[in-house]
Amino acid sequence: MRFPARRTAALLLLATVALGGAPTASAAPAGPVAPEAPHEAECHTRVHGSHATTHCFNGNAVLDRVQLHLECARWWDPAMDTAPVTVGPARHVTLAQRCWLGIRRAWVTHTPG
Repeated sequence: MRFPARRTAALLLLATVALGGAPTASAAPAGPVAPEAPHEAECHTRVHGSHATTHCFNGNAVLDRVQLHLECARWWDPAMDTAPVTVGPARHVTLAQRCWLGIRRAWVTHTPG
């Protein structure tokens, strides 16, 4: 059985698409890459007993507001937060806070400048 040229081309195109390939003639050119979202300051938090300290360095060209949050281990000990501090480009800040008797969790939040 003989297939006309158009039918053969259509079957080849269908088989190529079914197998996950795409014909090169209809491939869309790559568009411009979207700019990266601004990075946050890099923070390292250390917990020692009932004291927590975080050191943040902003190696980016945008401002970043950082805040240290603590969840205390005892139910009667209130959670503690530091005031937000703005970290400028190429700047370093240290934040410290404490609970009365131990820390369950410590984390830093970031807000753009």
